[in-house]
Amino acid sequence: MTGPLSQPFSVPGLLPDAESAWIDVIQKMDETYANLVAQQVELERKNAELEEAQAFIASVLGAMTDVLIACDRDGRIEQTNPAAERALGHAGRDLIGQPLRDHLAPDSHGAFARLCSAALQREGGSDVELCLRGPAGLFPVSVNSTVRYDQRGHAIGMVLVGRPVGELRRAYRDLAAAHEGLKQTQQQLVHSEKMASLGRLVAGVAHELNNPISFVYGNAHALRRYVDRLTAYLDRVHAGATAEELAVLRRDLRIDRARSDLPATLDGMLEGTERVRDIVAELRRFSSEQKHASERFDLTALLRSAVTWVAKAQMADLIVVFDLPETLDIDGHPGHLHQVAMNLVQNAIDAMTGAPCKRLELQGRERGGRVVVTVRDTGPGIAPEVIGRIFDPFFTTKPVGKGTGLGLSISYQLVRDQGGTLTAANHPEGGAVFTLTLPAIGGAVAAAPARGPQR
Repeated sequence: MTGPLSQPFSVPGLLPDAESAWIDVIQKMDETYANLVAQQVELERKNAELEEAQAFIASVLGAMTDVLIACDRDGRIEQTNPAAERALGHAGRDLIGQPLRDHLAPDSHGAFARLCSAALQREGGSDVELCLRGPAGLFPVSVNSTVRYDQRGHAIGMVLVGRPVGELRRAYRDLAAAHEGLKQTQQQLVHSEKMASLGRLVAGVAHELNNPISFVYGNAHALRRYVDRLTAYLDRVHAGATAEELAVLRRDLRIDRARSDLPATLDGMLEGTERVRDIVAELRRFSSEQKHASERFDLTALLRSAVTWVAKAQMADLIVVFDLPETLDIDGHPGHLHQVAMNLVQNAIDAMTGAPCKRLELQGRERGGRVVVTVRDTGPGIAPEVIGRIFDPFFTTKPVGKGTGLGLSISYQLVRDQGGTLTAANHPEGGAVFTLTLPAIGGAVAAAPARGPQR
């Protein structure tokens, strides 16, 4: 920028050297003037930026719903935001320089003193509850404290940011309500999947019930015939028949054979009714929605029951191989584990549909305080791209209408709730293998000799 002094001119009567020196002075003045103008422009720009930054910070502080109070090392107030001013009931200019301790409830003085001490040691604090004294009474806030430093890195105070405890409590209540809703939904899903599994197993259960009931029915007819014979024989005895007549009648009615068959007939009927009772008890325990306390039960019997219920009605040519101890006692929820076992067997049978060899292998051992059970099929196995999602809710590779995608997910959760694990992998010789691991109780269980294939 140039001014009128920058135009060339000459002064009459001056020597050339003097005139040149004067021109140099004028040019220096012109440069100084230009620098002053440039500095003024830069100063105005920086002032505008400073005002803009100050307005932005003020708008941010005004928009905060949390209480913000900046204090020095001694706990005197240096800056507040509108939320803090409303909570304390004073304007910001009136609060500057006042000890924050004077605006706290007496029972908060100790916590505030600890915050000040931590600030002197360059330490912050979190989730410290302070009660501010405002026009409407006590105003509890949950405070987080950070140390404030100057340009040289010296601790010069602290910044307190507090959220009203009422909002936190409301948020916790909403979170607890949402969590309770999720738990109820999960229980409903578990029960729905259990009922769906039970519906698929009606045919197998009917087959299981048919055997003992048929046995009881047949023995009841035999017992009726024995009763008729014995009644006829006793009637003749009471009528005063001779010994010869009774001997002939005893031979014709086969009284001796009836007497020898009666104990076995009654034992068979009792065994059949007990089997029906056990099946009904298992059904009630499996289908019950109520939570049962943990109890001790035989996992081997449970696995055999699950295979029997599922396999007999759905795959007649299935070869089942049991490699299990005679008894494998564990402590847990038998109804839940029965559902897990049935889901694993059901998935294995679905995977082997159309396979040339249908073979289901169940192995169980106790190792190092854990019971390990494997369920292997001879299906196509699990594709590598889906093996990581096999336990995801609603994920299924079955056609529409054949699966809900909840069986394995719910089984995984039920096993984890009992302190166990459930994993899936592909067997080296083909097919999929699921490994169920559960806490064991008592000493080691001696494994019985492996049984051959059973249809």
